[in-house]
Amino acid sequence: MTARKAGGATTARPRRKARTETRRTPSRPLNRSLSAAKASKQDEFYTQLSDIEKELRHYTAHFKGKTVLCNCDDPKVSNFFHYFSHNFEKLKLKKLITTCYKNCDADLFSKHTDERGIFLEYNGDKSGNRVPDPEEIGIHQLKGDGDFRSEECIKLLKQADIVVTNPPFSLFREYVEQLVKYKKKFLIIANHNAITYKEIFQLIKENKIWLGYTHPVAFIVPDHYEMRAVRSWRDENGTNWRSLGNACWFTNLDIAKRHDDLVLYREYSRREYPKYDNYNAIEVARVADIPIDFDGVMGVPVTFLEKYNPDQFEIVDANDIRRRKSVAIKAHGLIKDKDSAIKGKPTYVRIPIRKKRV
Repeated sequence: MTARKAGGATTARPRRKARTETRRTPSRPLNRSLSAAKASKQDEFYTQLSDIEKELRHYTAHFKGKTVLCNCDDPKVSNFFHYFSHNFEKLKLKKLITTCYKNCDADLFSKHTDERGIFLEYNGDKSGNRVPDPEEIGIHQLKGDGDFRSEECIKLLKQADIVVTNPPFSLFREYVEQLVKYKKKFLIIANHNAITYKEIFQLIKENKIWLGYTHPVAFIVPDHYEMRAVRSWRDENGTNWRSLGNACWFTNLDIAKRHDDLVLYREYSRREYPKYDNYNAIEVARVADIPIDFDGVMGVPVTFLEKYNPDQFEIVDANDIRRRKSVAIKAHGLIKDKDSAIKGKPTYVRIPIRKKRV
């Protein structure tokens, strides 16, 4: 193996250069989520180095003396491996570990020619050139295929202080569940819609997970992915790109923006802020319109989480504010679907909140 320099957000590229991070959906039938991932066959999105750099610059202080694990990456082509190995001394890391799901091809799109995975360990520059040379990187063969849920990969997870990667979107619930189980700090990419998953929203409500700063702009996807009418394109080099439009970072690392108050200026009126038919809460259609003088429960768009300060607001369980017992209890605790209606007309998904300071 040779050390490769991964590229950033650019359209020009030699096709086989190590530019992006690889995410692979495991192929053995561990559970229903994995079966769904296999059925979709569109769970591979490769993160640009520029998107990693834009987000990670806000977390520098968290990495001093820490072991970082990237456990959904092919280290031969991973931009996550590139970022942490080339910034190892700057971040004052202790160790970098990356695991790879059954892949021995030095290529962005692996053919899975080896049924076993590998993992790499990097302990920093030894030659003094501040570059991760091949002889400084420990390459180890795994006994299994490198599935992040396997016993040997969990053993590596236990060594880590912080996990940073782009896990398979279809396995996001299970991936986060594992991180929480082993009490790991993390910074990971997911679809913004994951906010409404009952498991994820419960963690958000309990202040165990929150949103990061930025939104990855575009990902490289395999050639066989269908080219959609919008948010997908092929550049002049034949590379397929896709913009999800709503990708974001989830983390449990404390960040400055969580302590910034949202500035409020609107005043409450019954006419402008109607109540839901089924919940004792008012509808606030825009985050900017949260009233400064209302101390009850408000239903706000999910984009509120971009500005959420847990010292200023609390997230309320919608099941606790039902106007009638006949309103069904929802596992997710959100205001959504037909029960979000105002005078019979449903709204978009809403997060019920209440101000802590009136």
